[in-house]
Amino acid sequence: MKKGSKTVIYGEQLRLEAYRFQGIQQPFPNHFHEYYVIGFVEEGERTMSCRNREYRIARGNVLLFNPGDNHACAQRGPGTFDYRGMNISREVMLELAEEVTGRRELPGFSPNVLRDQEIACCLRPLHRMIMEGVTDFGKEESLLLLVSALIQRYGKPFESCIPQCRQEIEKACGYIREHFDQRLSLEQICRQAGLSKSTLLRAFTKEKGITPYRYLETVRISEAKKLLGQGAEPLEAALRTGFSDQSHFTNYFNRFIGLAPGVYRDIFFGKSAKKI
Repeated sequence: MKKGSKTVIYGEQLRLEAYRFQGIQQPFPNHFHEYYVIGFVEEGERTMSCRNREYRIARGNVLLFNPGDNHACAQRGPGTFDYRGMNISREVMLELAEEVTGRRELPGFSPNVLRDQEIACCLRPLHRMIMEGVTDFGKEESLLLLVSALIQRYGKPFESCIPQCRQEIEKACGYIREHFDQRLSLEQICRQAGLSKSTLLRAFTKEKGITPYRYLETVRISEAKKLLGQGAEPLEAALRTGFSDQSHFTNYFNRFIGLAPGVYRDIFFGKSAKKI
């Protein structure tokens, strides 16, 4: 079987990450991101869950993840997966939405899986231009047209795409976010939420779609990505985000992001694109 490849790039002009995973079989555990993800399936089939709903994704599907949307996927059958994706920060999406709508408000997108040929026809050439390093304003124009079409067809108020959580669970999340770089215990989190361990586990998983520990892991990886993008070495990023050692950190980073921390850092420093 032909070895899979992963190509990633940071587009300075548009301030977003773009990547293409070809011929991969790697599963991704249930997690979330702090940014928007817009993706397109070129080949292959996967079973995907997003916000506690199951999907079968295949060639031609467009994927939309809002910040905070928990999702996981695994390969269906013996084949491989070919996927194009872009990660857009909240700050950049806010600016794009303001350009498109005239209102400085974050959009939310629903549903998470689309079969929309017109959206795909906007997404694929834009992605290709970013990956090939095209420098003219055609990229910016294409991105604005894509975001405009997405907002017009699938946009909703961002708040309506965020599940309402009971106050105790929000307290638990706030405590985890504030102390992610420390050694936390379930007892500490329960004390902040005012819930027993069994009640917290049931309620947290039901409302957030992931367990408290997976939430902590995801927050740590998100903060580590920021540090790597600012130039931190992998060891420094690991220690500053609460991981016990670099090996532990590298394992988690690759499981969640699909890349080693050093490879991810390289797309910001030294190389415009990285293929592995």
